[in-house]
Amino acid sequence: MVEGRTILVTGAAHGLGAEIARHLAKNGARLVLADIAEEEGRAIADECGARFIFVDLADPASIRAVGRILAEQDGVLHGLVNNGAIATGIGGIPFEEIDIDSWDRVMQVNVRGTWLMTRAVTPLLKASGSGRIVNVASDTALWGAPRLMSYVASKGALMAMTRSLARELGPDRVGVTAIAPGILTTESTGYVPEARHRLYAEGRAVPGAQGPGEITEIVAFLLGEGALTLTGQTLPVNNGFVFN
Repeated sequence: MVEGRTILVTGAAHGLGAEIARHLAKNGARLVLADIAEEEGRAIADECGARFIFVDLADPASIRAVGRILAEQDGVLHGLVNNGAIATGIGGIPFEEIDIDSWDRVMQVNVRGTWLMTRAVTPLLKASGSGRIVNVASDTALWGAPRLMSYVASKGALMAMTRSLARELGPDRVGVTAIAPGILTTESTGYVPEARHRLYAEGRAVPGAQGPGEITEIVAFLLGEGALTLTGQTLPVNNGFVFN
């Protein structure tokens, strides 16, 4: 599905992003990894035989630089995984107590950063003839997780962007999909209360914890040429906790 395809993964230094990178590398993709965590990101890139590019998704100039580097060094891009996001330190807060600066930061990175990254590499995706974008959303925006408003709103925005982008990019045969995981067993969910972990473990159609490695094959499929018919769709990849 992805062998020989050049794919950019943002937020690849930790957690789900790192697992996606490992899986794509194992399946023959030519990877470029981007993250603000430079040391950790380079370590994952070395492990995967990939290139690493520093990016700050809150900085439009940094995002534009990624696009320029890819254009100069590759000239074409077959896939983009928009995984980079702020996911920690923003939960457990009632909506009326969220700090405005915190809200703006989440929107700046999770929503604006995704838009700008997509914009920066769209010419390269079009040039490939079979470009694919996978936006990493969250099922929290499908079932309405409480006390997590800024994150939920940002991931809901990604789902809406996915539908709109699918229509804009479809004429160029660029497919755009989103995945909506639930709570995964990564370091980014360590702060989540045990009650929320239990809610997922007991409420899934397939009970129990879910590791990030369980959804990487879905991401690889969505990055392949055969996934174009799914463009515009959000796929809950949460072992049946919520159905779309």
